[in-house]
Amino acid sequence: MTSLTVAPAAGAIALALLWAASIGTFEHARRARTGRGQRSSDKERVSVGLARLVFQVIIVSLAVLLADQHHGAAGAAWAAVLAWLGITLLTGALPRLLAQRYPDHFVQPGVLLWLPVRLLAPLAGLQQRLVKALIGPAATAPAASGRDAQRKPASSQVREAEGRAAKQNAVSSIMGLDRMTVNDILVPRHEVDGLDLNDPLEQIIDQLMVSRHTRLPVFRGDINQVDKVVNTRQISHLLPSRSLTEEALLGACYEAYFVPEGTPLHIQLLNFHKQQRRLGMVVDEYGEVLGLVTLEDILEEIVGEFESEQAGSHPHVFPQPDGRYILDGAASLRDLNKVLGWHLPSDGPKTLNGLVTEALESIPERAVCLKIGRYRMEILETEENRVKRLLAWQHVVAPPAL
Repeated sequence: MTSLTVAPAAGAIALALLWAASIGTFEHARRARTGRGQRSSDKERVSVGLARLVFQVIIVSLAVLLADQHHGAAGAAWAAVLAWLGITLLTGALPRLLAQRYPDHFVQPGVLLWLPVRLLAPLAGLQQRLVKALIGPAATAPAASGRDAQRKPASSQVREAEGRAAKQNAVSSIMGLDRMTVNDILVPRHEVDGLDLNDPLEQIIDQLMVSRHTRLPVFRGDINQVDKVVNTRQISHLLPSRSLTEEALLGACYEAYFVPEGTPLHIQLLNFHKQQRRLGMVVDEYGEVLGLVTLEDILEEIVGEFESEQAGSHPHVFPQPDGRYILDGAASLRDLNKVLGWHLPSDGPKTLNGLVTEALESIPERAVCLKIGRYRMEILETEENRVKRLLAWQHVVAPPAL
């Protein structure tokens, strides 16, 4: 076996890390900068993935071989762990952070840096053709079945399309976990259920008696002044008799845990475990509270909802007899996509109100209708310059009759 020289091997590892990080940064910057209808093609995304995979294999292989040569099997094991950490931080988290902070600097990749992606494009095309060939027989129905499907009512076709979309969403949410941050799943600050110690104690007791949460942030006057979190289970026995005191309330509190915005979900999952926490307040670089994220929120993204959530039981979704939905403007776009099986764009605004405001480019007014992709919406009610309720449905084009 040919021995590896330390300096060239280390240089190759560093170059592969830099190259993989650069490709990832350009790809994330392009997603952040381009419009929703101008994303890179499927073939190019596969090429980027293959290029990054090739560099990762090179990094791990060289690191393990070099360590095994000088330090034996134990060194090789440690080298594999360190190589994985380097790949995670330098080619995963760092490119995403740079692209979010400075998208204009990385939106145009250099010709030399993008060369591996171009070289792997034929292989990416071959991979796509192989996948289509493998799933083609299962996805293709007989001609007679196709004609029967065309005769089905439009509502039946909508339900079938929503069912397929829901399955695709479940798979994509797991595959895309490494590209998600706490900002994608946080509860916005205006929806956070917290205790203001400046409120009368009787009002706090009433709030605790109807709250469905076991942990609530505690502040004075402003949610940006959060410094504690109360475990409501420790004081629940005092609520029916209304014997709760401020001292007992503070005695059930512990120090709040803060999470920087943009933290990747897989990193935050490890941080929750390390800190033995289940709830964190998400803050920006100035210390302003953006919302909160919980351990349960992250686990739901990994394994799906703990209980099957139907549209009829969602607090922001109200199905109508004609197949349309009345939706609350405060509803999370990710929740709507999960519950309804839709594909509303969620890479920008996080709520339905934000999406409508962005699409209209103005403060929404009542009785305004708009189209977002294949979805139609009619604003029913506005409140304080925001959409409170709207009617929405998916527009399905009926196939031509044969």
